[in-house]
Amino acid sequence: MPLLYVRGTPVGFVAIMLALVASMGGFIFGYDTGQISNILLLDDFRQRFATCSDRSDPSTCHWTTTRSGLIVSVLSIGTLFGALLGAPIADTLGRRWAMVVECLVFCIGLVIQITSFTVWQQFAVGRAVAGAAIGALSAAVPMYQAETAPSQLRGTLTATYQLFITAGILAAYAIAFGTRAIGGMASWKLLVGLGFVWAAILVGGISVMPESPRWLVKKGKKDAAAKAIARIYGVPSKEAHENRYVLAELDEMVNQISMEQRIKAGWIDCFRPSNKTLYRTFLGMSLQSLQQLTGANYFFYYGATIFTGVGISDSFVSQIILGGVNFGCTFGGLYVMGRFGRRWPLIWGGLWQSVWLFVFASAGTARDPTTNEQIGILMIVSACFFILGYAMTWGPGIWILIGETFPTRTRAKQGALSTASNWTWNFLLAFFTPLITDAISFRFGYVFASCNLLAAIVVFFFLYESSDLSLESVDDMYNDPKCKPWTSTKWAPAGYTSRYDLVEQTKAAQARKPLAEPLEEKQIEHAASPASPKRKAVPESPVNPEGTGSQAALGTQDGGGTSG
Repeated sequence: MPLLYVRGTPVGFVAIMLALVASMGGFIFGYDTGQISNILLLDDFRQRFATCSDRSDPSTCHWTTTRSGLIVSVLSIGTLFGALLGAPIADTLGRRWAMVVECLVFCIGLVIQITSFTVWQQFAVGRAVAGAAIGALSAAVPMYQAETAPSQLRGTLTATYQLFITAGILAAYAIAFGTRAIGGMASWKLLVGLGFVWAAILVGGISVMPESPRWLVKKGKKDAAAKAIARIYGVPSKEAHENRYVLAELDEMVNQISMEQRIKAGWIDCFRPSNKTLYRTFLGMSLQSLQQLTGANYFFYYGATIFTGVGISDSFVSQIILGGVNFGCTFGGLYVMGRFGRRWPLIWGGLWQSVWLFVFASAGTARDPTTNEQIGILMIVSACFFILGYAMTWGPGIWILIGETFPTRTRAKQGALSTASNWTWNFLLAFFTPLITDAISFRFGYVFASCNLLAAIVVFFFLYESSDLSLESVDDMYNDPKCKPWTSTKWAPAGYTSRYDLVEQTKAAQARKPLAEPLEEKQIEHAASPASPKRKAVPESPVNPEGTGSQAALGTQDGGGTSG
């Protein structure tokens, strides 16, 4: 039975669970990101792998900028290659089995790290192997979520990946706070070893979830795809070949995949200027690069070290506070990106983040935070306000845009190029941050503040507003010569007076309520009206044997990805 109805369409319990279970891939990434910041400060870890004059005395041990940079950043090298290989692996093995294999590779990386005793290069190799698995998961998980989640909830459920990343970061901070009291090698090996638990949860959970129906259709398994769709909608399996929602969804998948196979494109097509394909390739790569250049990972990777430098007596506590702000505010980000669209949250987010990074850098430059308690507190507060803005805008927003900006023909490859840009800058920042901070200290914050201003400018002049539009309409909007990025908020497809008109007509179509005007759009990501009350969903009507494949009546495509 359906768990709930969203705009007249049933949504099953499995649909919610598959998004949450798959998002454990994001949790694994967040946990691995958060733990290294604290591991570098643990006495036993420094005695084993840092440069020491007397290994029995941790106070004589310190990290060279090159060694700490490599230990932290080598994860990103692995994720870069993993992200590029993730899509082909998922296409070959299926989305679920790809995630299972990637979890096994992640566990191999953990074994290499845990069996390290005095050779820091071995620990770094383990992080690279684990990173390859995380990178592949970063490609497989959002793909699986977009292809299986009901279109009415696709944007929100796909964004849970970012939410779980922040939850993993917070969990790593909290667990590190506890394990440091254990002492000895258990203080860091236990922290690393808990990664086995998160991988086991993902493997166990995904094993009982349905395979991506879109992948099943692509492999010619239409019967299995129908049963998978039925589970997602909460429809009994025996009704899979009778229910109008299931049949309409399956019909659209077959048509969509047939079209994709006819227009299959190569990598070079991502760089052709026709249909603004090259424009959107560079836009996606720029947005992903700028997400890294906001400076968020400056705090996540080196936060404990930074807070030690500002004179905070217990940097672990400061990390937990920062992680809590990041996690809590990401819930707000899910609302903001859905309610206010894409452009303005990113523009205001960039400006907000820039302001607080200027405060952070100015405070740390004007006074010595190790001797001035008020300055240290101001820097912690400004960092928290920066993370607040990031978690509500640039954190979840960029991942949503990657799924709805590119044309169908080249979407997978453009998404891979954009994600690779993210991981490339992730590596560069992780490796060079110790070197740069040694040279310019907290003035590094000015660099990130300037990048946030640049990010806001790029969004204003180049990003089109894609909320409330299907993928087909987004493509039309980018190719409309009369539409500019700064006027795109008011753009509506032909046959509609405004986007609000589009929202209302789509609502009526999903409730099978005829309208005077023909409905051209298949599905929108969300519908919100500030001016009028919500309509009540019309109960499901009896199955129409002659119209079970009607896309116009049901609408099964949105800006979160191809139908699924």
